[in-house]
Amino acid sequence: MNLVITGANSAVGRAIIGWESQQPAADVVIAAVRSDKLAGELAPLLQRLNNHSRAARISYQDGSSLDAAFSGTAAVVHLAGILVPRKDSSYTQAHVESTQAVVEAAKRCRLAKIVLVSAIDADPNSRNAYYRTKGQAEELVRAGGLPYTILRAPLLLGPGTEGSAALRRNAANDAVKLIGGGDHYQQPLHVGDLARAAVRAAALEVAANQTLDMVGPESLTERELVLRAAKILGRVPRIVPVSKRFVSVVLGIRQLFGAVGFSRDALEVISSNTRMDSQPAARALGISLTPLHQMIVDSLDQEAA
Repeated sequence: MNLVITGANSAVGRAIIGWESQQPAADVVIAAVRSDKLAGELAPLLQRLNNHSRAARISYQDGSSLDAAFSGTAAVVHLAGILVPRKDSSYTQAHVESTQAVVEAAKRCRLAKIVLVSAIDADPNSRNAYYRTKGQAEELVRAGGLPYTILRAPLLLGPGTEGSAALRRNAANDAVKLIGGGDHYQQPLHVGDLARAAVRAAALEVAANQTLDMVGPESLTERELVLRAAKILGRVPRIVPVSKRFVSVVLGIRQLFGAVGFSRDALEVISSNTRMDSQPAARALGISLTPLHQMIVDSLDQEAA
């Protein structure tokens, strides 16, 4: 199987490439990225796989660039997405428009399957723009006419993830400011588990036309997560609650003045509750999940990250 990965420079994309170097499932991996700089960064990693794997520069506005990257591959893993909008990338551009371009290119190139990495609580009817555009992207994949698997992911921990960077900072501080005191429940997933899930799902016969909640094995409050990480470092930080309502009001005022960046939608995402059964998705994909303690250890290992 030849596999193309869009958004291959992400933590998940790099984890897929790393996994392929240890347990190869794809004959060739094409890492599709949007700049020559990123392509250059990934080239040494891809060379460890084989002489045929390579990086390809793409633009979601240029169908021919996608066709060139997708040509000769059997499946695509689409990873593009953002939590915090930027001036050059809105939720609609990052989630909906990129997915539409990928679906159309996959059809033109007659790929056998699409794997979309989405988000827990994605819903095309949500009032939250992040969840809504993630849900709209899912609808595009389901309506695309090709076999698919959609993997909905929660907070990711492990090497290279934003979640691990935040956890390291919080665990090392004497006083940790958490929205609502960190009372919301998270169910983190190891980035390596999501990488393995995506590679497994790329096979036509695995979890075909299914949407799976790919969560980790344990749900706990953000407060408890931080305290567990701090304990490993031999620290006992003081948790300082920050009013979610106050932060929401401030962000609303910023948005009224046209500010771009961290928003009310992002605030809602990072403070949402996730408490799910992790086993149905793991069984459907035939993978075992990394225990939470190991996720935390991997997140605190700055050399690995």
